[in-house]
Amino acid sequence: VVFRRLVSDSVMAIGRNFRRMSKVTELTGPWEVSFDPRWGGPGTVVFRELQDWVIRAEEGVKYYSGTATYHKTFDAPDAVVAYLDLGAVKNLAHVRLNGLDLGILWTAPWRVSIGNALRAKGNRLEIEVVNLWPNRLIGDARLPKPDRLTRTNVRTYELNLPAAFPCWWNIDCEERKKTGAPANLLSSGLLGPVSLLSEV
Repeated sequence: VVFRRLVSDSVMAIGRNFRRMSKVTELTGPWEVSFDPRWGGPGTVVFRELQDWVIRAEEGVKYYSGTATYHKTFDAPDAVVAYLDLGAVKNLAHVRLNGLDLGILWTAPWRVSIGNALRAKGNRLEIEVVNLWPNRLIGDARLPKPDRLTRTNVRTYELNLPAAFPCWWNIDCEERKKTGAPANLLSSGLLGPVSLLSEV
């Protein structure tokens, strides 16, 4: 930005950068979530509500890294709906509604325009969510080498790091060398809440 004239400190921008939104409804209840078995996933499971993968009991979900697809069917409310808001996502989402591609989201606000994709009944929502790689590396570090799904020279996620391993770039590395504890799992998945919004 180039300012050709001096601007006083007292000058302030007036107005809003974003449209005002009002929540029409929240998509609550169960979701079907499909994890790829080739990457340690359990196939399709039902989440009674949206939750972080790392707190799930299934190891195939807790240590999963890759793409999982959320499915939900819902009826539209009797109101004008302009956007679908995903709440929070770790770390990237690709949204389809009734077979129409609504786009890819990679940062907040986790929101897409619905356009003409919404129907009165039986809307089919599909959200592909991709998380980061460390959770699979942390899970693999617990397994014998022949059972691991990943192969890497990155050793910062493994148990029992050698004493000579350099830790200058990893905050909790020194402590883990002493205790043998793995790195912390990273929050993953569609965290929500998922809502339909209208413009005010």
